[in-house]
Amino acid sequence: MKNKISKASAALAIAVAAVFAAPAVASAYTPDPPAVAPIIAPGGTATIPFSGFQPEEGVQFTLTGENASGATLAFVAFAVESKSVTKSANADGVATVDVTLPANASGSYELVATGLESDATASTTIKVAATGSGAGGEGGGGVLQNTGFDGDALLGLWVGGGVLVLAGASIAVATSVRRARRA
Repeated sequence: MKNKISKASAALAIAVAAVFAAPAVASAYTPDPPAVAPIIAPGGTATIPFSGFQPEEGVQFTLTGENASGATLAFVAFAVESKSVTKSANADGVATVDVTLPANASGSYELVATGLESDATASTTIKVAATGSGAGGEGGGGVLQNTGFDGDALLGLWVGGGVLVLAGASIAVATSVRRARRA
């Protein structure tokens, strides 16, 4: 009996140590995103660094946003896609990626860097620079401000809502007809 208690106590001590050791090991490498959110013009390129990864660690970069994979999707303005690439961090734990936005880029994009060995992640939001004159100062180049919403993007919600209303109305009519026949 004494032997079983000793083994159980040892197993409990190891489990507690493992629970508290895992966060300490994971926090050894906490990546940092760029200090300033990058602004890139449609069709433009920028090199974006993330620091704090393990030396020589593989880092997967995933860009998510409208037309991120470069595909053309007719008139759908809200098609969010992702594109990934894997790079290696240097000896100082800095991983960089060159991001080239599609020529028809709009809105904002999220760039996430994930360490393949450490599972440490960091992210930054890439803003799309305005290309027309007058926006963001003389000659453009600033971030295009959101001054409203695109009603066409809500078309699916309106159609779906209409279908639900019609389905509810048909159920109500069918229930009323059944009750009238029973009476």
